[in-house]
Amino acid sequence: MRRSAFLGFTSALLATAVLLPPRPAGAAPFSGMILAHHAVYTLSLKSSNAQGVLAAKGSMSYDIIDGCTGWTTSQHLVINMTDRDGRDVTMVSDYATFETKDGTHLNFHTRQTTGTETTAALDGTAMLDRSGGHGYADFTSPDHRRVSLPPGTMLPNAHTAAILQAGHAGKHFLALPLFDGTSADGAQDTFVTIEGWRAGHTERWSALSGLPSDRVHVAFFDRNQTSEEPDYEIGMRYFDNGVSDDLAMNFGDFVMDGKLAQFEVARPPRC
Repeated sequence: MRRSAFLGFTSALLATAVLLPPRPAGAAPFSGMILAHHAVYTLSLKSSNAQGVLAAKGSMSYDIIDGCTGWTTSQHLVINMTDRDGRDVTMVSDYATFETKDGTHLNFHTRQTTGTETTAALDGTAMLDRSGGHGYADFTSPDHRRVSLPPGTMLPNAHTAAILQAGHAGKHFLALPLFDGTSADGAQDTFVTIEGWRAGHTERWSALSGLPSDRVHVAFFDRNQTSEEPDYEIGMRYFDNGVSDDLAMNFGDFVMDGKLAQFEVARPPRC
C-alpha cells in the first residue's frame, strides 16, 4: 500500500456543505449548496496486483454537519483483508475535521490502525490567507511543528467546491494543491479529471433523484516526489449536491469499489 493512501484518499470525499461561488454565464444550473448528510458505503475488492491482497471487504461511514460557523466532517473506514499468505488483517481509519465556511481555517484529527498497532496519528490546525491561499499547518501530534503551505492551497471543502464549479463551467481538468490533515509533509498536489455533467434520473434516495451528476477522478501527488505515479487515486460519481457514489479507491496494491448503502439528509442547524 502506498504511503498515506489509506488515510488520504478520503479527502476527495469531504464534500461538506459550503456555498459555491457564482457560476459563469451559460454554465449548467446547479443547486448552489452541497448537502449535509449521513452516508454509509459498502466496500468490495475490485482488483489486486500480484503482491496485493487475496480478498478484501469493508465499510465506510461518512457524516457532514453544519456547525453554523463551519462544517464538521467525520469518516470511519474499516477494511478487512486477506493477504497472499492467507493472513487476515483489519485496517481502521478515523478522520475528523472542522473547517470554517470561508475556507481559511481547519482543525484536523486522523488515526490509522493495522491490527492492534497505531500506524498513523496526526492532529493540528491549518490557516490560510484569504487572498492568496498560502499559509501554514501547525501539527500537535505526533510532535509540535509548523509546515508552510504554498500559494493556492485549498482546504477540503473549498477543494470540493472548486471541482464542482469547474465541472459546471465545462472544464475537464483541474490542478490544485490541497491540505487536508492526512499528511505530515503538508500540502499535496491534486490533478482532477472531470468527464462532464449528465442528466438526472430516478435514484434510490429521493434527495438524489433528478439531480445531474458527474464522474470525477482525483490523483494525489507528494509535492516532493519525482515519480509521475500518484500516491493514491479515487474515482467517484458526484451528484449536483456533492453527495458521492460509485467509488473506485486505488490504494496501490489493490482497488476497492464503494457503493452507497445508507443515506440520510442531515437536519438543518439552528444558527
